[in-house]
Amino acid sequence: MNLLTLSLADVRHRKLANSLHLILLTLGVAIITALLLISSEIGGRLERDAEGIDMVIGAKGSPLQLILSTVYHLDIPTGNIPLDEASRWAKNPMVAQAIPLSLGDNTKGFRIVGTTTDLVQHYQGRLRGGRLWQRPMEAVIGSEVARAGLKLDQPFVGVHCLSAGGHAHADHPYQVVGVLEPTGTVLDRLILTSLDSVWEIHAQHHHDADDHDEDAAEDHAADHGAEGEPAMPGDAGAAYDPSREITALLIQYRSPLAAISLPRMVNSQSKLQAAVPAFETARLLQLLGLGFDTLRALAGVLIVTAALSAFIALYNAMETRQYDLAVLRCLGASRGRVVAILWIQAIALSTAGTLLGLLLAHAAVEAIGRLANTARGVDLSGLVVLPAELPILLLPLLVGSVAALIPAWRAYRSDIAATLSGA
Repeated sequence: MNLLTLSLADVRHRKLANSLHLILLTLGVAIITALLLISSEIGGRLERDAEGIDMVIGAKGSPLQLILSTVYHLDIPTGNIPLDEASRWAKNPMVAQAIPLSLGDNTKGFRIVGTTTDLVQHYQGRLRGGRLWQRPMEAVIGSEVARAGLKLDQPFVGVHCLSAGGHAHADHPYQVVGVLEPTGTVLDRLILTSLDSVWEIHAQHHHDADDHDEDAAEDHAADHGAEGEPAMPGDAGAAYDPSREITALLIQYRSPLAAISLPRMVNSQSKLQAAVPAFETARLLQLLGLGFDTLRALAGVLIVTAALSAFIALYNAMETRQYDLAVLRCLGASRGRVVAILWIQAIALSTAGTLLGLLLAHAAVEAIGRLANTARGVDLSGLVVLPAELPILLLPLLVGSVAALIPAWRAYRSDIAATLSGA
């Protein structure tokens, strides 16, 4: 028999003890790997969605809520801002680009965003079919929206509020005139239309509400963003109604100097709020990191426990197999071969646990990504392998070597004559 055969035979002989070590190590590796995959996807998506957006101007409230609602489209907006005030800041010399956003409705859970074609260009969106909107009530859909069932040239109706279950604007249907290629950004899960479209729908809705209850109409208006196409830079002085409102402006600085002064100017010289995505994203990741750190600590405890379990299993095997190892020595096995048998046992168990853990983590993340359809915006996939996973492959060597260290040393130092005479 060779060393590998002897080692694996002993592993199979002690199934219960070795199974415990295998399960603990598998769970520890699976948790760490799953956290790597999830945190990488979340961090990557947040970075891609906020790329090129230096500042967001919106209504007063929570800066994090403003960023989540307008950059990542994961929260409710803080409110609306006057169009004339937004236009004033859009024309500031320190602003290179200002993209208006108007939120308020959805269809099938996907947000309808009134904006300009600059938003498509910002995320480098390309048309898979059709064209960009040119008139009110025309819409362009992202790739995830198309996957959910909307198709080119298909009419659809917006639903009031940003989640399913609101009042449908059945008298103002949209028409899909374009479908975008996947971009890997927030653009994939949005329905884009002109600001005039959003204004037209809600202006009529407000007018109907005025016939019944003026106060209700005012409350409804406070819930909606955007009303009209503002005269932003490049609009050639387009006319607009200054009483209209939008939800937010996505700002890109003209120079690094603007990062120092512009947010402070907006916050101090107006009733609006300036929020910086880089700062708020860092805060969000810090909050998420607390949970990830806890899970990583749990995974570390499992791995240490697995190493301790392997050590105990090998140590007990050493105690009960001293006579067998002494016989092997008498049959010509060197000290090194005896030590190698114990070391191979530990490495084999640790390798199996690591590979099973990696497989379990990828399978679990892939299953979550396929089943959690409601968690739009983060496409979890277990079919990718991250460079950060490579160090995990060294885990079997480390855990196995540590677990086998003392038993192997005792086997190396054992006295054959004393062992056989005491048998």
